[in-house]
Amino acid sequence: MPYRVLADLVVVVHLLFVIYAIFGGLLVLKWKFTVFLHIPALLWGTVVEATGWICPLTPLENRFRMEAGQTAYSGGFVDNYVVPVLYPENLTRADQLVLALFLVTVNIVIYVFVIRRLTRRGQPV
Repeated sequence: MPYRVLADLVVVVHLLFVIYAIFGGLLVLKWKFTVFLHIPALLWGTVVEATGWICPLTPLENRFRMEAGQTAYSGGFVDNYVVPVLYPENLTRADQLVLALFLVTVNIVIYVFVIRRLTRRGQPV
C-alpha cells in the first residue's frame, strides 16, 4: 500500500511540474524570483518533449508501482496520462515536437504579458 501511495504521489508531482512548466511564468507577476525556478523547468520540459527523453519521475513511478504489485507502463508520463486525454492514439514523435512548440509558444506569450504588465506598473523587470 505505501508504494502505491508513493506512485500516486509521483504522478501528482509530475502533473504539477507539467502545469508549472506551462503556466509558471504567470507567477512572476506576483513573485519575480520565481523566474529563476520557472525558466529551468520550462527548459527541462521543452528538452524532454523535443528529444523524446523520459523524465526521471516516470521510472520512479514505475518502480513504486512494481513494488506495490501493480503493472508498470512503457513510454513516458505524457504518453501514459496526458495523451489519452489529448489524442486518441499513441504519442508520436511529431506530437512530441508539437507539444514542445506549444510549451515554448505559450511561455513566450506569458512572458511578453508579464514584461508588459510589470513595465506598466513601473517595476524594473
